[in-house]
Amino acid sequence: MIRFSLLGSGSAGNAVLVASPSARILIDNGLSYRRLLLRMAALGESVEQIRAVFVTHEHGDHTLGLGTLARKLGVPVYMTEGTRAALRKGIGELPRVEIIEPGEAITLDGLTVDSFSVSHDAADPVSYVVRSNGVQLGFASDLGHVSNVVRTRLRGSHGLVLESNYCPDMLRRGKYPPSVQQRIRGRHGHLSNSDTCSLLSELAHDRLRLVVLVHISEENNDAGLAREMAMQALAHRTGLTAPEVYVATQDQPTELFDLT
Repeated sequence: MIRFSLLGSGSAGNAVLVASPSARILIDNGLSYRRLLLRMAALGESVEQIRAVFVTHEHGDHTLGLGTLARKLGVPVYMTEGTRAALRKGIGELPRVEIIEPGEAITLDGLTVDSFSVSHDAADPVSYVVRSNGVQLGFASDLGHVSNVVRTRLRGSHGLVLESNYCPDMLRRGKYPPSVQQRIRGRHGHLSNSDTCSLLSELAHDRLRLVVLVHISEENNDAGLAREMAMQALAHRTGLTAPEVYVATQDQPTELFDLT
């Protein structure tokens, strides 16, 4: 069994709680310690139960609260060497840093966390697949290109957390300058709604139960549009019972989803 919640998703701070019956981990922590406490408490969860933090990359919306959390709890923080070297000095001391290589797997009390490389404008970014007792939860956010490695690692997941960052038309008509638009659209930027739908079409299978769309741009996307497109992409897979599709927000945690 795996339970998980998107505690925050977007430029205001990203953090994911993942739990098995015997372990709690975070993937990223871009939330202040106070915000993290409040959002976990809203789910009936306690920060003191967290066993480790797994970092995807060094950007502030994924690491802002990392230092305070690590110092208060004394938990190990897993990241690549490139990510550690690129962390902002303002994060402060991390008492227990564990360096991982992309592709390495770490097991903690019944949760196995597999890392894999992604394409993003960061030093050495990774994403993760979490497995427990035959259940698999796959994450792919903050990437501009879906590689064969990404497809292979996410295949067979019973739950998916996928970036659906922008609508190309809204981005083109929006206020961002051309240079920023190009960065977002580029191979080291973010996935559009259409990119995510194409990936969903490839990954859909009979035991996929749940999809959560994350990192929805408030400037260049519409949550309802992203969800509708994802649902249509899944519905086109004939013979499948379409999984539930949710959209995570910046302001509050999702429910604590249950994959069994």
